[in-house]
Amino acid sequence: MLRSLFSGSFDLVYFLFRIPCILIALTLHEIAHGYAAYKLGDPTAKAFGRLSLNPLKHLDPIGAICMLLFGFGWARPVPIDARYFKKPKRDVAITSLAGPIANLILCFFGVLLYRIAVASFVAIGRFPNMFTLNLANYTLDFLSIFATLNVGLAVFNLIPIPPLDGSRILFTVLPDRYYFSVMRYERYIMIAVLVLLYLGVLTTPLSFIASKILWLFEYIISLLPIL
Repeated sequence: MLRSLFSGSFDLVYFLFRIPCILIALTLHEIAHGYAAYKLGDPTAKAFGRLSLNPLKHLDPIGAICMLLFGFGWARPVPIDARYFKKPKRDVAITSLAGPIANLILCFFGVLLYRIAVASFVAIGRFPNMFTLNLANYTLDFLSIFATLNVGLAVFNLIPIPPLDGSRILFTVLPDRYYFSVMRYERYIMIAVLVLLYLGVLTTPLSFIASKILWLFEYIISLLPIL
């Protein structure tokens, strides 16, 4: 079973392992948004250099800290100009879904590599020395963190409140006047989300959903004949 970020325990090495995982998760999340928009006809993200693998181009400091502390967060949104889209509402929804889908794919591969690593270590059997044993444990810890952070990022960003991706998907089903009425309060809504994260109110439902997705991926992978 994957070790969970949501257990509440603290381990320094485990905490430090989150940093590269966060950088990868946030960077590929935003690249997915930008690339989807580009394929749908919007060159804005590419023109602003947001299809880059450089994580500094995508980091939102507060969102990254929330990822580090709570396992949920966000990146700096890529610029999207819906005027380039042939079907704006549909294409905005596709572009918005691209980021969370990218993280779910990364999560799946994280779980897959975790299972492969476990199978490999079991096949090896007895470890010759403490260094090899620690290497095995750290490898499993890293893959566990990688999977849980990616699923956490996907689930959190699908909440239909601004400025998260879910709010853009909501744009496709709400009449414009209602959507833009909500967007006027974007700053206040985000402050409320930060408070709820700090108080742990959002952690329980988001962790529940994330854990179920992890369980589903583990179950699917367990059916593979090679594992």
